[in-house]
Amino acid sequence: MKILDFLCSEAVVADLKATTKKDLIEEMVTAMVDAGAFEKKSKVKIIDVLMAREALGSTAIGQGIAIPHGKTDCVDKLVAGLGVSKKGIDFDALDGEPAYIFFLLAAPIDSAGPHLKALARVSRLLKDKYFRESLKSSKDKKEILDLVSREDAQLG
Repeated sequence: MKILDFLCSEAVVADLKATTKKDLIEEMVTAMVDAGAFEKKSKVKIIDVLMAREALGSTAIGQGIAIPHGKTDCVDKLVAGLGVSKKGIDFDALDGEPAYIFFLLAAPIDSAGPHLKALARVSRLLKDKYFRESLKSSKDKKEILDLVSREDAQLG
């Protein structure tokens, strides 16, 4: 499974404006609605699913990364958005550091396998410090997509 198999390229945001966890989730879900990844009528439900998951424990994994995710009947296949915050957002990470890179994943309710594979793939992709720094300093959507494509190909 490649990142580009489930990443909605139109839902890549190079300069997120959000300053809080809730605002970030709303901004990214809105980007995914605008990109056609989610139906507009599902927006509030998807935000609620993602916020409920955050209430169980932060999806910030440290090193400036957060992977908000959830399962919902609003999608029929795994889909993701990607955003970069230049200022960083307090996402309650275990290391206490702000998050800058956000992969938002939504999966169908009955899709444990693909959902877990996607989380593992995103985690592997973001292990490389140089890659994370490159994402953080990227100027636009095209640069982010090029970086992800190259790194994804190298992972095999």
